[in-house]
Amino acid sequence: MNSSDKPSNWYRGQGHWADVPAENWLNWKWQLKNRITKVEQLEQYLELTPDEKAACYFSNQKLALAITPYFFNLIDVNDPNCPIRRQIIPHGGEMKTAPEELLDPVGEDGDMPVKGLVHRYPDRVLFLVTDRCASYCRYCTRSRLVSNAQDYNFHPEFESGLKYIEEHPEVRDVLLSGGDPLLLSNKKLDYLLGRLKAIPHVEFVRIGSRIPIFLPQRIDEDLCEIFKKHGPIWMSIHVNHPRECTQELYQATERLSFSGVPLGNQSVLLKGVNDDPDVMKSLVHRLLMMRVRPYYLYQCDLITGSRHLRADVRKGIEIIQHLRGHTTGYAVPQFVIDAPGGGGKVPINPDYVEEITDDEVIMRNFEGRQYRYPLVAGRKAVNIDAAPTPEPLLV
Repeated sequence: MNSSDKPSNWYRGQGHWADVPAENWLNWKWQLKNRITKVEQLEQYLELTPDEKAACYFSNQKLALAITPYFFNLIDVNDPNCPIRRQIIPHGGEMKTAPEELLDPVGEDGDMPVKGLVHRYPDRVLFLVTDRCASYCRYCTRSRLVSNAQDYNFHPEFESGLKYIEEHPEVRDVLLSGGDPLLLSNKKLDYLLGRLKAIPHVEFVRIGSRIPIFLPQRIDEDLCEIFKKHGPIWMSIHVNHPRECTQELYQATERLSFSGVPLGNQSVLLKGVNDDPDVMKSLVHRLLMMRVRPYYLYQCDLITGSRHLRADVRKGIEIIQHLRGHTTGYAVPQFVIDAPGGGGKVPINPDYVEEITDDEVIMRNFEGRQYRYPLVAGRKAVNIDAAPTPEPLLV
């Protein structure tokens, strides 16, 4: 293991805000109140490129600019290509819409029986409970909705969503998202989770959140007590780069785990951020040290203004090949494309199966060696290749 992957070496501290009293720095409401939301604030800490500056002024028409002080500290202010900077500071590419890009790239609006609730899969629903986030990812799939910069005018309708779930007994799994559900007050979260737990056919609730990464101070004892009260609750967090794995995030995921909340991670494959096998390997190893199971690696959705951030799908396949067999299976996420227009998540895998006949499956392992698995009783299993081929086969 690379020594930099050890938790003792992970970033911690107040960085640019070293003079702020610790009681303020550790207060999640102080972090929200002191977010960077204007060009003038950004320029106090780094020199924007002309491209970034123009995009910042454009952001009020696309997706608001907002960065918590805590997360801003992770940016290398001297590197315009810093992987954290690319995720969170507006870029000129956002001002251009490519022909393949869509305002609602995964077709959520077409699967909303009531406003804010998406029912696409048979046994589960996506419940959008807010349009606000602590910070705004520049590749956000819901840019049309989040921060209301595009006048989508989304207003959460808890009661109509809850009524729909109550009336549909096939719904056994509810995913809370938005925006970020953990920006709701404890009182609202307690109410919402309590109402869902009271529905007999709802077996568990999932929460999708980037709050632990943008605002780990939010994961305090009071919040964790609510999760204990209303479990089983599962949580998918969203870490894209090893630099985001800080001492503060480690502590937040530990608190969540000790509160009975199983944790998974959903990364988005991003050009210049994590489209590198070694970077992704470092990330998944750090996640496991934080008790977080790498769950999905998403191909970036075709949201408007995202071409500059979208990596080649083949790079995602290469990353999975680099992980499979070279680290524990727990560390290998499922690479998926959320099919444009509402097709749902489609797994994208390296092609390890070469052929299936009436008699056998012919396959290659992670080293490129070929094997035969018999489908007919009595046939002998065969290792065809005594030595590995130079490279595993790609799709």
